[in-house]
Amino acid sequence: MSSPCEIRDLGRHNGEEATVRGWVQTTRTHGKVAFAVLRDGTGIVQCVIVKAEVVPELWDQLAQLTTETSVVVSGRVRAEPRAPGGSELSVAQLRVLGPSHDYPIQPKEHGIDFLLDHRHLWLRSSQQRAILRVRNEVEQAIFDFFYARGFARVDTPILTGAIGEGGAGLFEVDYFEERAYLAQTGQLYAEAAAAALGKVYTFGPTFRAEKSKTRRHLTEFWMLEPEVAWADSDDNMRLQEDLVAYLVERALDRCSDDLAVLERDRAPLERVKTPFPRLDYSDAIQRLRENGHDIEWGHDLGAPDETFIAEQYDRPVFVFNYPKQAKAFYMKENPADPRTVLCDDLLAPEGYGEIIGGSQREDDHDKLLARIRHEGLPEASYRWYLDLRRYGTFPHSGFGLGLERTLGWICGRQHIREMIAFPRMLNRLYP
Repeated sequence: MSSPCEIRDLGRHNGEEATVRGWVQTTRTHGKVAFAVLRDGTGIVQCVIVKAEVVPELWDQLAQLTTETSVVVSGRVRAEPRAPGGSELSVAQLRVLGPSHDYPIQPKEHGIDFLLDHRHLWLRSSQQRAILRVRNEVEQAIFDFFYARGFARVDTPILTGAIGEGGAGLFEVDYFEERAYLAQTGQLYAEAAAAALGKVYTFGPTFRAEKSKTRRHLTEFWMLEPEVAWADSDDNMRLQEDLVAYLVERALDRCSDDLAVLERDRAPLERVKTPFPRLDYSDAIQRLRENGHDIEWGHDLGAPDETFIAEQYDRPVFVFNYPKQAKAFYMKENPADPRTVLCDDLLAPEGYGEIIGGSQREDDHDKLLARIRHEGLPEASYRWYLDLRRYGTFPHSGFGLGLERTLGWICGRQHIREMIAFPRMLNRLYP
């Protein structure tokens, strides 16, 4: 056998002998000719086995080529535009490495619980592979976007004693007889790093112990959190829209085949151009009430409210300057209206809801301390955070982008449980 090559490179070996390693997706036989479609993670290829051209033992091996059998195959490469992947491999040698008997996922309808119980195998299906590739591209696009703009990535703790969001929804951990929590956010630590490096971001897993079964929630998800010194709320929104437009453009450009596998309508994504519209929270409440929504000023927007607002626009929309009582303690008081804070939520089109929450941070020590006390948070845990205001306070802003929600919108999937390889949800810890 020749040295193995990846399936995506077979086009370079047209007319030559090549060896590939992979898993059997499908097989079919027409008389004395058999076909097996293989994948190796880089692409797919159709293998052709002609009975008259191979030894009897190889033809007999066809019975072993069940779904997900792993094999090594050698033969001559031939360009074939009609074949999956654009190439065919005329098989001369075949070796079975790992048989696969009674593969549980069959080409029929399976319930979601069954598929999640077999998530380790479901990942091999064409649509799930496409989602993972889009996720990989979007993550790389995030890194490229911030690297090109001079940001430094900072890795923040997963175990923390200082919470960033509300006290509800915390996973508590016994940390050597001290109380700790799985991080809901890396933001507070990113603020400290911004005083050192100016422009930073953190990207990693975050945890919410929310007993929610909605399609928009996971108990463990990945979040991107930039923090920028000297940036105000307007600067913050401009960075958000530039980032989101770039991520969508990158997915359209480099994941076209994967989006096609997912049957994603490209038209709504192609309309995502900057600048994004902005809607003041108070104006949003008025518009909602005029259209029959039962919501009072001071309340956060629910999913139906967000969907209604987003439907008014052909691209993501900012809702900004929410009431202080509806938002986190660290958000800066709005000088023009002290009832509100300088913050924003970015709502994705097509009913996908909030994908970003951001704000200018409260840089006044006394106001921040008052908010901490008002929320009943343990002052001792935030002593270091208050130090950032004691020693050279500075205006700064940042935001959190939920990766799975953003991917759900880009991929056109309604439930974010498919946007991560192994989702963690209420009552779901296996596999």
